[in-house]
Amino acid sequence: MTVAGAGTWAIVEMGGSAADENNFWELLTRPAGSTQWKLVTPPGVADNGGLVASGGSGSLTVAFRPSQGLTFSPLASTSDDGKTWGTGLLDAAVAAVPDALAAGGGPMLALLDDGTIEQAGTAGASWTTLAGPGAIANSPAGRQCQVTGLTAVAYAPSGSPLAAASCGHAGTVGIFARTEAGAWQAAGPSAPGGSPVRVLRLTSTTAGDTALLASGTGSATSLFAAWTSSGGSWTTSSALPAGSGQVVASGTGPGSTAWVLLTGGRAAIIAGPGAAWRQLAALPQGTAALAAGSGATLDALAIGGANLTVYLLTPADTWTKTQSAKVPVQYGSSS
Repeated sequence: MTVAGAGTWAIVEMGGSAADENNFWELLTRPAGSTQWKLVTPPGVADNGGLVASGGSGSLTVAFRPSQGLTFSPLASTSDDGKTWGTGLLDAAVAAVPDALAAGGGPMLALLDDGTIEQAGTAGASWTTLAGPGAIANSPAGRQCQVTGLTAVAYAPSGSPLAAASCGHAGTVGIFARTEAGAWQAAGPSAPGGSPVRVLRLTSTTAGDTALLASGTGSATSLFAAWTSSGGSWTTSSALPAGSGQVVASGTGPGSTAWVLLTGGRAAIIAGPGAAWRQLAALPQGTAALAAGSGATLDALAIGGANLTVYLLTPADTWTKTQSAKVPVQYGSSS
């Protein structure tokens, strides 16, 4: 993801077996104006359960998902590209979805494992409940969608809290906005295709909100990007046939750029409203994330155990290695 004024960030899983607790989630950053990536994982907390991040206005907040007996989610925040970190705490388990945190449009939002949506106090020290488990599913808009599960939180350009969901009813996109009266109403684009839609991502960017939608099942699955800069009208992309491929990573870049990485080494990127999906050249082995930069540049971050290798997509549509580094993974430290 790209954060205004603070470069580009990526979260990747490194190390070894998750069953042996030798998997370590690492936070990487490429500061604005730089071509090199560096390791900036917040110290002091076991991160085998995964990391969730959200940023805005030059800052980034990271939540550690519970692991090894933890029942809460420690928080870490930075405004200097990860040089220093402040700490916080959410006394609950953050959901295992990429957009479980939302910052930048107001007090931080958090989607929890049980479907609760929490909002931080103005000082970030206290949290209040915006929606309890099942509250959105039981609203009139949620019943129309037939919510099967919440998948993201974000802020609308107007500043209203948003929640995203997978729908069981065809013809509805599960994006909901919270009104000043505390109700949740439909706020998504028109549904693409004739199948139920799952909202895989909903991310606030400097250009507005970007959503990644999946319609259909199995080999008939198609992906769509959707954008809004007003919070009212949406523009939806043409379909990207996913076939039997599963989305293993996705993200946003400068402006309205969005990318997806699928199983089988497939990937595609789209520049924004009105653009078409561009299938990328065969990815380097081990690619775990992509990162779009200024000037239409694109990096592939490849992982092999504790080794990070960065490749740049050239104008000739080939990948060239630009960086390699060994991350100091402490195998056995989490056992």
